[in-house]
Amino acid sequence: MGTLTKSGIIDEIVLNTGLSRKEASDGIETFIEIVKSNLVKKESVSISGFGKWKVREKSSRRGRNPKTAEEITISPRSVVTFSLSNVLRSKLTSKA
Repeated sequence: MGTLTKSGIIDEIVLNTGLSRKEASDGIETFIEIVKSNLVKKESVSISGFGKWKVREKSSRRGRNPKTAEEITISPRSVVTFSLSNVLRSKLTSKA
């Protein structure tokens, strides 16, 4: 199993649609910028049949440096989570 990269996605779009590589690249870049800008604004991004990206706030918590065993405080931060749609989840589980 390999990893599909942005370049690989662009190649697939070119093969499947007949768009030029530049058009496919511009479309992917625009899509990524739209997703990023919405996540920065703490807005969710949902694609029907695929899934949903959502920003979640994590509060500060106690942690431990695994090398030194020193206790540290992990600062609060925002993280992005991804939830599969039920359609995609059922496709993945039916192939297992």
